[in-house]
Amino acid sequence: MEHLNHLITHYGYWAVAVGCLLEGETLLILAGIAARRGLLELPWVLAVGACAGALSDVAFFTVGRWRGRAVLARWPKLESYRNRLDAGLSRWGPGMIVGVRFMYGMRIAGPILLGTTQLPWHRFIGYNALGAVLWAGLVAGAGWLFGHAAERMLQGVEHAEHWAGLFVVVAAAAFGLWHWWRRRQAPKTGAGAAHASR
Repeated sequence: MEHLNHLITHYGYWAVAVGCLLEGETLLILAGIAARRGLLELPWVLAVGACAGALSDVAFFTVGRWRGRAVLARWPKLESYRNRLDAGLSRWGPGMIVGVRFMYGMRIAGPILLGTTQLPWHRFIGYNALGAVLWAGLVAGAGWLFGHAAERMLQGVEHAEHWAGLFVVVAAAAFGLWHWWRRRQAPKTGAGAAHASR
């Protein structure tokens, strides 16, 4: 996580672009947090994330369209997602193209499998772009909101640290007094017991 944070801080939008081309969510969340801290501009984070995410899916769609059979033969696990894809297409139609990037396990498999269908290029590109915009907004927005919540929490900690310190001092003093009192009571108890035995 620290390595990703370093990439965001030092390489900014290039890190967002590369991250969204390869994986996306983690770097985009960190970019949203960085935007909240003023290290990046949120509109640029959204634009770069959406464009890189869309380009990534177009590349996977292209692989599916031109080399789909060979890819599925090499990685047969991708074929196991076809039933989910077909069920989604029959139920939601174009909405499945928009939402495929939000489905677990379908981030790469979805565009490749869509490329093996008869789906026209222009329809895929249009709906995929819409999905990329929604995805970038939700993921980077989640990072921005998390950064805001973290700032609020840290401000609360700053105000509470004096009370916390006072509580620790009072608790330590109370424990010390209790321990001192127990040590003073122990000899008396022992002496009383010895006297009673006589």
